[in-house]
Amino acid sequence: MDHYYLAEVNIAKRLAPMDDPIMQDFVNNVDKMNAIADASEGFIWRLKDEDKDEANFVFKDDSIIINLSVWKNLDALFNYTYKSGHIEVFKRKKEWFSKMKLMHMAFWYVPKGYEPTFQDAKHRLDYLNTYGDTPYAFSFKNKFSLAEALTYKKQL
Repeated sequence: MDHYYLAEVNIAKRLAPMDDPIMQDFVNNVDKMNAIADASEGFIWRLKDEDKDEANFVFKDDSIIINLSVWKNLDALFNYTYKSGHIEVFKRKKEWFSKMKLMHMAFWYVPKGYEPTFQDAKHRLDYLNTYGDTPYAFSFKNKFSLAEALTYKKQL
């Protein structure tokens, strides 16, 4: 595991444009959530200056918000998601985002130093939605090891 980290993508479909009053509390909390992530044990990298045009092109929906990050391991990501100040805002997601029918979060392993792209994220989410949790793309429900990921034969 010394040469790999865990990549994570999660997407959300906002209920209104970012400058709409509905989204104000979310917008007001973005910097706080990012600061908590940046200070979290096991945090490696996150997409900071999102290229909206590229994200819209890849995901084909300009109402989608994308979070893309890299963590030392699954425990570090879990602790940030559910055991830090992030949870206070996370619990309020229904105020700002619609419920998605498809999986909206996916994890996979990346070599140290690699920064995942929007294409990587879309590909892993699509794979997860097509094949369910596998070592290639998974969720907190099924935690796969690096060894399982490295030996997994991806569906074509």
